[in-house]
Amino acid sequence: MTQATADLYDTHGENLRIAAPIFRDYGGTLAFEGPIAIVKVFEDNSLVRAALEQPGQGRVLVVDGGGSMRCALVGDVLADLGVKNGWSGIVIYGCVRDSAALSRMPIGVKALGTNPRKSVKKGEGDKDIAVRFAEITITAGEYLYADSDGIVVASQKLG
Repeated sequence: MTQATADLYDTHGENLRIAAPIFRDYGGTLAFEGPIAIVKVFEDNSLVRAALEQPGQGRVLVVDGGGSMRCALVGDVLADLGVKNGWSGIVIYGCVRDSAALSRMPIGVKALGTNPRKSVKKGEGDKDIAVRFAEITITAGEYLYADSDGIVVASQKLG
């Protein structure tokens, strides 16, 4: 069972990084947690697909999409890959599409908004580099907790 972000803050306080409250919930699972994997892309979801095709092992995929609102980086097809491959959740600094379908899928999905336009597929971007958005820096291998109150990041899994 996922630990509540408010309870984690009460216990660990300033040892946590709290993401600015800019994300909305789109997945069928509102509370999720896991070790972080990262892709940094811009209006190209090729690396997002490649990551979600790999075994998730309960990880959370953090997608730094540069905050672009011009196209979606995740839709029902990619979220379904995440479900089938054991990802706990996806946090997108960008948009999703197929939001009605996402809301019925057993995976956590947080994003800035929705856009029906799909992204380009050029294979460009980086993976597992430190990224900064929502007023925090996130590094691959750290631990992310998310629920309806927000997103917190810790350097390691909290007991």
